[in-house]
Amino acid sequence: MAAIDPGELAAELRSRLRLRADPIALKLFERAADMEAIAGLRRPEAGVHFSMCQLIGQVRWLGFTMGITHDNVMPNSNCGGVAGLNAPAPKYLDGSMFHGVWFATVEASREHQAQMPRVGAGRYQALAAGPLAKGRIADPDAVLVYATPGQMILLVNALQHRRYVRADFTVTGETACADSWGRGLSTGEPSISIPCFAERRFGGVQDDELLICLRLEHLQEVVTGLDWLAQRGIRYPIPPYGPQCDPAKAFEVSYAGKL
Repeated sequence: MAAIDPGELAAELRSRLRLRADPIALKLFERAADMEAIAGLRRPEAGVHFSMCQLIGQVRWLGFTMGITHDNVMPNSNCGGVAGLNAPAPKYLDGSMFHGVWFATVEASREHQAQMPRVGAGRYQALAAGPLAKGRIADPDAVLVYATPGQMILLVNALQHRRYVRADFTVTGETACADSWGRGLSTGEPSISIPCFAERRFGGVQDDELLICLRLEHLQEVVTGLDWLAQRGIRYPIPPYGPQCDPAKAFEVSYAGKL
């Protein structure tokens, strides 16, 4: 399959699924200095701290290309730890931080952290995030796509159309970025998440949205698959047929001669 320009790929995906915003490219750097060569890179002001989902939200909604280091995320937080920018603070790992807030017992709080997918702790100094359509981040490690459930299921169908793999996803609960960019960057495999309270409160994730983290080659396969499915009458938006109609005619469109 011929390579597709990332900007073209982003435009095609957004058009076929009618996404609200462009996919987001992510790239990790072991040395922060290597990130500085990215054109149009923005850095948070010194002394100003954000949650990681806020920084990703600035990319998504404002179109910024962000350079992120541990110093930019909330001090002593778990935000940078999920992306591998620092080791999680002890108060998270021992369960004391979330105990009494998200969990009724310190044991549940501690297990929440112990089972959380993370990129290798402290291995990376920086993370660049920017709209894939701008093409500023070359060879991204992963791409984020926010989508409604209807858009997401067709994205998964398209990914499976030639080489079927059953898609599993994890549900961490709060700190669900561990299920998307944490798991996706760690494994290199498509990772779907139900964005958490913080992502919706601080990052601007909408009430009806899911998030998937996947590689650029996965995204290319998705675009190819969406075109293939569209030729068979399966495309977005999905027109409702109605619960009181005989589905025979609708099935015949896709399953002609197979019923």
